[in-house]
Amino acid sequence: MHRRIRVAVTGLAAAGAALTLAAAAGVPVAAEHPSPQRTAAVALRADDKPLDEDGSAGGSGATMSLNGTRVPDPLVLDNGDPVDSVDDWEHQRRPELLEAFADHVYGHTLPTPEPDEVTFDDQPLSEGGKKVSIEVTGPEGSASFTLRLFVPDDTKPKGTFLLIDHRGSVGDEPGSSGYAPIPTILDAGYAFVALDAGEIAPDDPGSYRSGVIDAFYPSGTELPDDAGRAISAWAWGASRAMDYLQDEPDIDPDKVAVIGHSRGGKAALWAGAQDTRFPVIVSNNSGSTGAKLARRDDAGESIAAITDAFPHWFPPTYSDYAGNADELPVDQHELLALIAPGRVVVGSATEDGNADPQGEFLSYLGAAPVYDLYGLGETGLASQSWPPTTDERFRGPAMSYHLRSGGHGLDDADWDIYLTGNLFKR
Repeated sequence: MHRRIRVAVTGLAAAGAALTLAAAAGVPVAAEHPSPQRTAAVALRADDKPLDEDGSAGGSGATMSLNGTRVPDPLVLDNGDPVDSVDDWEHQRRPELLEAFADHVYGHTLPTPEPDEVTFDDQPLSEGGKKVSIEVTGPEGSASFTLRLFVPDDTKPKGTFLLIDHRGSVGDEPGSSGYAPIPTILDAGYAFVALDAGEIAPDDPGSYRSGVIDAFYPSGTELPDDAGRAISAWAWGASRAMDYLQDEPDIDPDKVAVIGHSRGGKAALWAGAQDTRFPVIVSNNSGSTGAKLARRDDAGESIAAITDAFPHWFPPTYSDYAGNADELPVDQHELLALIAPGRVVVGSATEDGNADPQGEFLSYLGAAPVYDLYGLGETGLASQSWPPTTDERFRGPAMSYHLRSGGHGLDDADWDIYLTGNLFKR
């Protein structure tokens, strides 16, 4: 079947709508649900803020402490004014942070296509489900990439997991690997969608542009230094997948979780920060430039290491901070905070030293003050001390976390937590 759709408004323009939907769904407010976790999260920033010589808060250099690591305060505007309300956050601070992440970390994303520039062709699969080709036309040509959609038999899905599949491991038949255990997901009552990231931007420094990027930039010229590369393109592709899913009759677009593992988790977080249509974002072992604090540059994978090994993931502007992470105007707890009031889910692993699970944990804590503006600051954690109990699910109204025993991977234990975590309920 061939169809065209009108692309929904994304980003800041949708943030107010997200808050309205949250309120309509009965999201709790702080006065109704006081909690030690929420109180602690707010105290984390209030008690640790340094003062300038004049005794005022630190302005664009304002910081807070996360267990001894100084990080930018997400609730202080660049001009030094405090962010005291949802309105301040959505109309002032959120745009500042999005622009800073685009300028310094992920690069500026590709344009949102007009309705007549994106088409969808879906075909049934022999094992059930659909194979969807998404074709996008830019000023330099057209490009296409694939979604594979599987839904439970004879039941309306409880929700949908959209996997940014950077491995290209999901085929036309529903396999059962730990990375993408499709039969298990369907048996749990959820739909599963795989986005082929390699078709959007090949994971290769010599050919990453040959997917969608060259449809928007002349292939014979260098990309601008601040233009997004592969990670940004994969995040953009997730939004194009949502363009399709919002009109797919088997899918409830208000219950779509973008999930990514490792490099896919980095893309999932950047997708959720920009596109507020996604109610749930799952970051599994995303590590450096994912959930891990950048200012813990000496723990796990550093900025220097990741930009040297994967120069096609990020723009050159990010490599400027190699060995100099403290000069970044943002840090990754602020990326997690940009998902508010949607649910942010951080999954770490005890032996995943390269991803720095402690840095991911601290970033999770650091996002809580922003969630608190929505009355959603409870992290669900029994304690803010590291390490938390291993292999236990921690869930607040809009924040979820777990530390799995074992190494780097997306496996059955992670999926068990995600599938039984009521991620689409407050």
